[in-house]
Amino acid sequence: MISVLLKRFVHGVIVLWAVATLTFLLLRLAPGGPFDSERKLPPEIIANLEAKYHLNEPVLEQYVRYLAGLAHGDFGPSYKYLDRGVTEIIADTLPTSALLGILAVLLTMVVSFPLGFFAAYYRESTIDRLCLFIGTLGISLPNFILGALLIWAVALQLGWLQAGRWDDWSSVILPMVTLGAAPAAYVSALLRSSLIETLGEDFVRTARAKGVREHSVLARHALRNSLIPILTVLGPLTATLLTGSFVVEYVFAIPGMGRFFITAVTDRDYPLIMGVTLVYTAILVSANFAVDLLYGWVDPRIRTE
Repeated sequence: MISVLLKRFVHGVIVLWAVATLTFLLLRLAPGGPFDSERKLPPEIIANLEAKYHLNEPVLEQYVRYLAGLAHGDFGPSYKYLDRGVTEIIADTLPTSALLGILAVLLTMVVSFPLGFFAAYYRESTIDRLCLFIGTLGISLPNFILGALLIWAVALQLGWLQAGRWDDWSSVILPMVTLGAAPAAYVSALLRSSLIETLGEDFVRTARAKGVREHSVLARHALRNSLIPILTVLGPLTATLLTGSFVVEYVFAIPGMGRFFITAVTDRDYPLIMGVTLVYTAILVSANFAVDLLYGWVDPRIRTE
């Protein structure tokens, strides 16, 4: 187990280094610069700004300086927010995005598992068709359209919840539903198909031949063996939800990391773009590692290997 953990850790470090390098190079190769704007700045001011942020140095020196800062946990200064560093911005905004993501993951689990289970249990019935309709609608409806519809119907027309901000429980429900609806629909459809496929296995036929009731066959025998494809998609899905949806945070005016990433791209704030990208990569690597561990819990054969 220790050797496996070490291998995964080394693999994760290599992935982070590769993402940091590619992001650094792509931003440097992009046309324009971080201080280009519609209002042309005098050349001497641009030269002073580039000297302040070491942009006048060779690219290799900038790269080495950036990696040295990463080794000390420093993502560098922000070009847009002059009084704040990238590390400070991420530390202030990531908890908000993570909280929204955790709530969306919980909603996904609470909604998708019953939908997928009942759709498989009552397959080819009206309940199955209804679950499939709900799942297809959730997958097909973009979150920015769903968010706008929820704001119009629930917040503006009915006046039940807030349409924006992030200050109490009533301001959390609408963005949570908007962010978790599509993942819940997708996971429920995947669970249904996985359960139906598992129900055709020999061990399920044996359980039925012994007189085990159908709901027990699904819950005790088929469900656990159907979780492998679910876990496969939950890794990157959880990482995406934990880092927050850029669109959802923008629609509901949530002060999360996603909104800063959007403004960083438009403002060419190189350190902030690279910082958010690396944080997302680190969460994605960690989520995939957790999924690998869960594989062994679900299927003992994987753990033995």
